[in-house]
Amino acid sequence: QVQLVESGGGLVQPGDSLRLSCAASGLTLHFYRMGWFRQVPGKEREGVSCISRAEDKYSDSVKGRFTVSRDSAKNTVYLEMNSLKPEDTAVYYCAVDPSSSPQCSLTPWGYEYWGQGTQVGVSS
Repeated sequence: QVQLVESGGGLVQPGDSLRLSCAASGLTLHFYRMGWFRQVPGKEREGVSCISRAEDKYSDSVKGRFTVSRDSAKNTVYLEMNSLKPEDTAVYYCAVDPSSSPQCSLTPWGYEYWGQGTQVGVSS
């Protein structure tokens, strides 16, 4: 059965960095589109980043600060978050689209498997 487990969240100050991890079991991430999303209470889930066989993609709000990567040997995807801002505070989720589309998408449609989320707090 497919399982995604996020880790690496925490409470940091503005300007700090965090590295989120998404460890997968039940499928090989290398072959699938993986997305990172975040959500705060009262708001829609927001696509942050995507990595696929063909491309990487980032939302405008994080472009230049966040970097997505994959370690195939560990079957894990990472989200390196630098220069964190208070508005980055959210629960971050990883998700997998089993369709194996080579195109990245920052919308939740098509992502079938989701992790439980990891909390990121950025505050002075």
